[in-house]
Amino acid sequence: MQFSTLHVTHGAPSTVDELIDDRALWAVFQPIVHLADGEIAGHEGLIRGPADTSLETPRGLFAQAQQEGSVHRLEIAAAQVCCESFARLHGAGLLFVNASAAVIEASVGEGNGIANLLGASALAPERVVIELTEQSVIADLDRFDATVRALRASGAAFALDDYGSANANMNLWVRLAPGYVKIDRFFIDNIALDPLKFEAVKAMAAFARASGAELIAEGIERPADLGIVRDLGIAYGQGFLLGRPAALPSHVLPAPIQHLLRSSRITVYPSHTHTHRESGASGFELDRMLIFAPSLPLDACNDHVVDLFNVAPDLHAVAIIDDGRPVALINRRAFMDQYALPYHRELFGKRPCLQFANPAPLVVERYATLAQVAHMLANDDLRYLSDGLIITDAGRYVGLATGERLVRAVTDIRLEAARYANPLTFLPGNVPINSHVERLIDNGVDFVACYVDLDDFKPFNDCYGYWQGDEVLKAAAAALRSVCEPACDFLGHIGGDDFLILFQSADWRSRSLQAIDRFNEDVKRFYSPEDRLAGGIYSEDRSRRRQFFGFVTMSIGAVRVAAGTARICEEIGAVAAVAKRRVKKEKTGIVAIDFAHHRSV
Repeated sequence: MQFSTLHVTHGAPSTVDELIDDRALWAVFQPIVHLADGEIAGHEGLIRGPADTSLETPRGLFAQAQQEGSVHRLEIAAAQVCCESFARLHGAGLLFVNASAAVIEASVGEGNGIANLLGASALAPERVVIELTEQSVIADLDRFDATVRALRASGAAFALDDYGSANANMNLWVRLAPGYVKIDRFFIDNIALDPLKFEAVKAMAAFARASGAELIAEGIERPADLGIVRDLGIAYGQGFLLGRPAALPSHVLPAPIQHLLRSSRITVYPSHTHTHRESGASGFELDRMLIFAPSLPLDACNDHVVDLFNVAPDLHAVAIIDDGRPVALINRRAFMDQYALPYHRELFGKRPCLQFANPAPLVVERYATLAQVAHMLANDDLRYLSDGLIITDAGRYVGLATGERLVRAVTDIRLEAARYANPLTFLPGNVPINSHVERLIDNGVDFVACYVDLDDFKPFNDCYGYWQGDEVLKAAAAALRSVCEPACDFLGHIGGDDFLILFQSADWRSRSLQAIDRFNEDVKRFYSPEDRLAGGIYSEDRSRRRQFFGFVTMSIGAVRVAAGTARICEEIGAVAAVAKRRVKKEKTGIVAIDFAHHRSV
């Protein structure tokens, strides 16, 4: 049966079966683009009904077919319309068509394989990719696996559609070994701004490389998202940015999109902030501190406490429990000091142990976040340093932790988190900075490494205090962030008053000067009216000599790195030290040197 490529707008049939019989269905094609070079690798065929009716969209068509019991017939007709139209229009590359598990099994089971879906078209099976739709319900996975193998034997390829949603899961990917996997548009939308989506798609890309499948990112609508997907090594992309569904298959991408894909610039990956990392650390950290210590019941007397401490000399405290729940904590040292006084054992030995207990101990749930635990360190009640804390699970006693272990664990995790993101500015720390430098080097792109320093910051910090100094650092971060192009310019905080911008923007110099001007003007608001009027402050220099210092200013030492000239991060750091020394003598606040000319320094 031949189907028309023209759509009907008037006198539309009232049922889906009539649409099929009257050849009123028509096809549109959305390009699927090879992201490495911007070439169109194929199209997805999509079915349409009569224009300007409720049956024009696939959603309307299939909803109507569901009511009529014609879904199976509509699927086959849609596939045949797409295949026949694509062949007649001389569409290039592959054609992706949608089919449910039931239709795939029925078509292949009838003996003609893919020919049942191709209809009378002249399209070779090798040019067809059958997409398993996400609504598919597979009753017998082993039987369907055999069907997919038969489908491949007939010449067509197999794809898993909308991976990450509905039934498109890891189980199907492993069992069916698809040649193509389409990533659900949820994961692609705003991936440039969402570190969790980025990590999810990054994991998909790694598994695709291991399994031999080709990934297709669906729903690409923003240039920044396209850059992330391309740089993750995902083979193909599809979405409105690359081309909307149209009656005629596309042969070439618009020039701006080609330029974007072929650009040598790499995108800045979204990363977890300090807040993400700290709030996510939970029970694992408390388990490291946990001491499975014995407890005593509420009716225990002081002699029982003495006996327990004598048989457990390393026990720093003991929890008092009532029906499995902690109600008090007895500190070993405080208790034994009291008990060593004359006649205390004779006077208090048989009395309730609560007499020498802390009735309001620190109690922490086993799965509390690090942020919740760290909040205790700011508590005015410092008894936790000697008493430690009680750890519970759903309110029931599990064990103890010492104050020393608590402080050490919080400190270690904060130091580790600071390597990834500065806890003050939330900007990426040394680990992601080095990672991005390596990406720039490995991808062979030109970039400018701008090392940012705040001149006379230490005297300001000494005079006004760390809290005000932190506000100045935040202002510097804001000024630098305001001049960066988020998709291609990377801003990091090395530590203290040292920042780093890895510019790919060609106008990096004017951007840098804008940041300098903004900060140098903005910083004045952190001085007192008297100091603003005087133009600075008196403070001690590094030799502890008192002298006058002007306002804090920003200076930038820039290193221009041409593609292929740098091998490792440390080389760039050594040259940056030269630029930083020179900029101290430069009134404009910026000095630029070429990496290739100073790499041996």
